[in-house]
Parts: sequence; C-alpha cells; structure tokens
Amino acid sequence: MAGPAPTVEKIGGTSMSRLPELLDTLFIGTRGPEVLYNRLFVVSAFGGITNLLLEDKKTGAPGVYAGFANDHGDMGWSEALDRVARAMDAAHGAVLSDPGDRGLADDFVRERIEGARSCLIDLRRLCSYGHFRISQHMLIIRELLSGLGEAHSAFVTTLFLRRAGLNARFVDLTGWRDSEERTLEDRIAAGLEGIDLARELPIVTGYAQCTEGLMRAFDRGYSEVTFSRIAALLPAAEAVIHKEFHLSSADPRLVGVGAVRKLGHTNYDVADQLSNTGMEAIHPRAAKTLRQAGVPLRVTNAFDPGDPGTLIDESGPDAPAAEIVTGLDVLALELFEQDMVGVKGYDGAILEILSRHGVRIVSKTSNANTITHYVDASLKSVRRVEQDLQARYPSSDVSVRGLSLASVIGRDLSGLRILGRGLSTLEEAEVEVIAAHQNPRGVDVQFIVPRGSIEAAVRALHGLVVPEDRAAHRAAA
Repeated sequence: MAGPAPTVEKIGGTSMSRLPELLDTLFIGTRGPEVLYNRLFVVSAFGGITNLLLEDKKTGAPGVYAGFANDHGDMGWSEALDRVARAMDAAHGAVLSDPGDRGLADDFVRERIEGARSCLIDLRRLCSYGHFRISQHMLIIRELLSGLGEAHSAFVTTLFLRRAGLNARFVDLTGWRDSEERTLEDRIAAGLEGIDLARELPIVTGYAQCTEGLMRAFDRGYSEVTFSRIAALLPAAEAVIHKEFHLSSADPRLVGVGAVRKLGHTNYDVADQLSNTGMEAIHPRAAKTLRQAGVPLRVTNAFDPGDPGTLIDESGPDAPAAEIVTGLDVLALELFEQDMVGVKGYDGAILEILSRHGVRIVSKTSNANTITHYVDASLKSVRRVEQDLQARYPSSDVSVRGLSLASVIGRDLSGLRILGRGLSTLEEAEVEVIAAHQNPRGVDVQFIVPRGSIEAAVRALHGLVVPEDRAAHRAAA
C-alpha cells in the first residue's frame, strides 16, 4: 500500500440507506479518475438493522440478542432473526438495481443468517447441560450478531460500486468462520493485506472481531473504534466521518436551519464535551486514538460534497467564543445523608454501584451532605442503583427524578460570562433553572432544567451566544 497517505472515511447507518445518492456526492460525484481512489471506507449497517439485531437504541425494544437472552423455549429470537433477514433483503433491494447483484446479496444474507441461527441453536443445545451457561456466552453472541449487519452493508456497497464502474473490494473484518484468534491490529492488517489503494476502493466492515472484544469496551461505538484504529495504523492523511448534516452550533430542528452556523473548526476537547452530552461527533476512545496518532478528523455532510465540513484537531481558538449549544434528558440521582459531612467513602461507593449497573454519568455536584449525579440511563437501571444505595446507606434519603441538561460548549469560554448571562436569558424565556455548573477549565457551562424544557432552553441559549444576524451572515458566506 505504498504511495501518498490515504484518507480513511466512515459512513453512518442512516447515510448508508441513501447509497444511490452517495454515488453522486461521496464516491464519484465530480471526481476525476485520478482522485477516485486512495480512500478507504468503513461502513455501518444499514439504518435500523443493528436495532433489529440487538435492541432499539432509543426505545430499548428487544431484538434478536435480547430475545435469545430471555428465551423461554418459544424460539421468539428465531422469528426475530427472520425479521432481520427480511429487513436486510429490503435494504439491499432498494439500492441494487441489477437482478444478478440482488441475487448475490440475497444469497449472502441467507448464508449469514442461517449460519448464525445454527450457531445459536447449537449453543442453546450445549447449554442444556449443567456445565455450560448461556450467560457466559452472551457477549460473544452480541458480537456475532453485530457483525451480521456490518458485513451485509459492506458486501452490498461493494456490489453497488462495482456496478457503477469502481474497483471496490469487500473487506470483512467480522471473523466469520475464521478459526484463528487475532488482535484488532492483526485483524486489520490481515484484512488490508495485498490491497492496492491506488487502484482499489476498500469497503470495510465497521465491526471487527478481535481478542480485545470491541463490544465489551465500546458496545455500539465499535465502528468508530475500528475506523480510528485503521486511520492510525496506515497512518491516514485525514480521518473523515460523513454524516447527514453539518456539525453545527445547535440542532437545526430545534433552533431553525437559518439560525445555526457550521462550526468549521474546533478541537478534540469540544468533541469530548459533545459526546458527554449525547451529541456525539466521535466516540471519545476513537478520538483519543486519532489524537495520539496525530491524525486530524473532519466531519462532513455526506450530501453536501462541495463543503469541507468541520476540522477537529488540537488547536485552540483565536479568541474566546461559544461554539455549540446542546442538551439531553437526564435522571438526577440524589443521595442525602446527614452524617456524610467529614466522612470519606461515599463518592467511591456510589461510583462503584453506578459502574456495576452500567450507568453513564453526565455531570455531578455535591455539598456537605448531598451528592447528586446526573446520569444518562434507563429508569430501570437507575432504580436498581437506587435500591443498592438504599441498602448500602439505610439511613440516607435516595431519590430519582427526570430532568434535562442544556450545555453551552466552546474551546475557550473565558470572559464571556456565560453562566450569569445564561441564567438571565433562561429567566427571560421563562425556563426554570434547577441547577447550573461551570468548571474552571472554561469549556462548558451546564444548566439543569425541568424535563420538557430542554428545547426552549437550547433555543434561548443559542440565541444568546449565536445571534441570528451573525448566524445568517455566516450561512450566506
């Protein structure tokens, strides 16, 4: 793979479902033959497929994985696998126009789905013996199922691009029927071995089977980890994430398309804050890999090919400025204990329980006798934490309530008085502020508001830090 450093580019699931449009913007567009290659694409599963395989990311509705875990002998998980097969067939049927290509894709789905079904049936039979437990294999099952979606989309994309005249190459990192155990680095190296980037366009699965177990550490953030590791290993001239929208100063659905501005340039610190508040530009661990490898990241709108998007690197701003306003719904887990003052250990115990139940902390405050964690998790998980805390500290008062968190983020907010001005702005907008947080680093200011007030809070704060006339001027430019 000698030659100039390539770009490594990632396409998300929603964009994958618009594959024919990407041909005219991302894959070919106005590119001449000399710039069609020296690129490598890491693809996610088609939109909705991973939800059917695992569970719905937003609603928690069970997929094949949850059905298998909770199987009571009715084989409901097998019916769920049939639904996945039908959804896969519909997804590639919508993008492949050639009957021969559709037939190849149909066969691919049938082979992978039936192979997975046989594997799960055999595992269920094995675990009918007392020495084996399904629970010991669930993480492996989750990885197996995830790989089905990524392999399907990469295979279909390869067929689609070949039909369009590109020399695309399917690179399957899912470990399907591979008896050899490999580290992630070795899996990537084996998959890319012999590829001539000057003449071939690799289409790589976002999931990679490896001894580290991507799902164990990253769960559904694995595709960005694969993407970043490939970019670091090559190394890439640039890592590019293609989304369906520009990385903007707020969600245009909340504040209006004409009111937002594209960021254009920011740094990894801001990207981390965005991840923390649910507006993920890139998984924090993937960002760390790129930073350490010295590979800059670019986030583009896949359907706006003439725009360079937003560059994310290590640079600071030319002057203090707020760059983005975002927010998410959280649960406030509050522990009040009159005897806490002057006693060590409460923090550690709470963190241990939150970690054990897989609850993600967004923010935290404390005083002499109260510790409040604002968490992003299901109410069911937080109730379990509540029960464990009550058992650990029987004289404490533990409560949970739904709230929302609005955050103003920037590389440098020093001197902008965002906290005070934000409180005044939210008061004028008749949005109650339950709590507000600002730390000395000056990269974000958080406002805790009642559940249901987040949209009004984001609109008000965005109007404060990104005046409409300035946003309109930058959009026009």
